[in-house]
Amino acid sequence: MAISEVTVRDAIKLAVDEINADGGVLGKQIELIGEDGASEPTVFAEKAEKLISSDCVAAVFGGWTSSSRKAMLPVFESNNALLYYPVQYEGLESSPNIFYTGATTNQQIVPALDYLKEQGVTSLYLVGSDYVFPQTANRIIKAYAPANGIEIKGEDYTPLGSTDFSTIVNKIRTADADAVFNTLNGDSNVAFFREYRNVGLTAQEMPVVSVSIAEEEIGGIGVQNIEGQLTAWNYYQTVDNPVNKAFVPAYKDEFGAAKPTSDPMEAAYVSVYLWKNTVEKANSFDVDAIQENADGVSFDAPEGTVTIDGETHHITKTARIGEIRPDGLIYTVWESPAPIEPDPYLKSYPWAAGLAS
Repeated sequence: MAISEVTVRDAIKLAVDEINADGGVLGKQIELIGEDGASEPTVFAEKAEKLISSDCVAAVFGGWTSSSRKAMLPVFESNNALLYYPVQYEGLESSPNIFYTGATTNQQIVPALDYLKEQGVTSLYLVGSDYVFPQTANRIIKAYAPANGIEIKGEDYTPLGSTDFSTIVNKIRTADADAVFNTLNGDSNVAFFREYRNVGLTAQEMPVVSVSIAEEEIGGIGVQNIEGQLTAWNYYQTVDNPVNKAFVPAYKDEFGAAKPTSDPMEAAYVSVYLWKNTVEKANSFDVDAIQENADGVSFDAPEGTVTIDGETHHITKTARIGEIRPDGLIYTVWESPAPIEPDPYLKSYPWAAGLAS
């Protein structure tokens, strides 16, 4: 997962440096302690325990895969500590000890499905990595599909890190779906899209909508292999607002002009500021005080204004569908008219009844 997770670490550092330069939090400077989860859920849990018990940190920021988050969740609950988790995920979860600053399902996957439906898509092929997020996401997609006139033509999973996609891509080609919904993570995307192009499949013929590919992955995949394909996120480097126009050069000045900004790292950056703003509202670093004061805390983020929902510990997000262009960047082709309130258990969707059980 290093292809993805390094940018989250860098974005957290940028936020900490900015906050410290501006006087810190309640007059205190933030000291950053970094640990490497090594793409292993058990290691994430061990490192979280160390940060809480040995380093006595005020809060922990990070994690990527849902497996890593689920491994850490009992550590934070048993220690009554705080985790700020910055990546879109499969929903159907909330915890008083986790703040979820990436999208939940109704802020990413459901808008992506709605967009495809509006484009006339009536059949999908599902491909994902074999772990929590893709399996749960596809369970949600399979509940959405029959209620919205969409046929699922096939569903395949491959181990995280797998690089052999010849069989799966051939199955996709013969299934003749209108589009592919991709929940692969990490390096597997490189092999998948290269094979997709090798067999002659194109974005025009059978578009792929990805929910785990952001700007930093495009370079590794090769823009020639993924040009024209679609993504569903809440932030792109190309988002046009004054906050993002300041954020992008600040990030590049710190980490290099060739380093793009992306949704998960922006959500990680935002999470540090949301923690800061909540601490200042509570006038305390105490976990209980932060939990009690979180509701309604907002931040003018590069993606647009986000606000914490105190009940679910998720935040409002603007949904965006993007197209990957030849310059390696992603450009918005559709966005929600306003930030979407989080609904992690999909309570507002009749077709989702029973999914959370």
